[in-house]
Amino acid sequence: QVQVVESGGGLVQAGESLRLSCTTSGLTGDAYAMGWFRQAPGEEREGVSCISRLSTVTYYANSVKGRFTVSRDNAKNTLYLQMDSLQPEDAAMYYCAARIYVTPGECSKLSTTYWGQGTQVTVSS
Repeated sequence: QVQVVESGGGLVQAGESLRLSCTTSGLTGDAYAMGWFRQAPGEEREGVSCISRLSTVTYYANSVKGRFTVSRDNAKNTLYLQMDSLQPEDAAMYYCAARIYVTPGECSKLSTTYWGQGTQVTVSS
């Protein structure tokens, strides 16, 4: 049984930082590209930052470039998202996804993507 579990969300003030973590089980640690998506109320889910299985390729949405950093530790089956200089527009439910498609210019879900339950990020101005 595959499990994808996020943690690390919370309420911060604008300019502050958060670090999200995502741990998977039931999947081989380095077999899949993984990523972070977010969805704000009334909006579609969008790819925020994604990383290939060996960390050789990363993708960042334009809105987060220079502020967010994605990384993974395959030995721990864990994906991270360091979010600095958070802004109110970053507020959303953040979802971890395992088994996604990633290039430097694109991060997309697949029909076989596994999703976590989400972790809420709230940023006050």
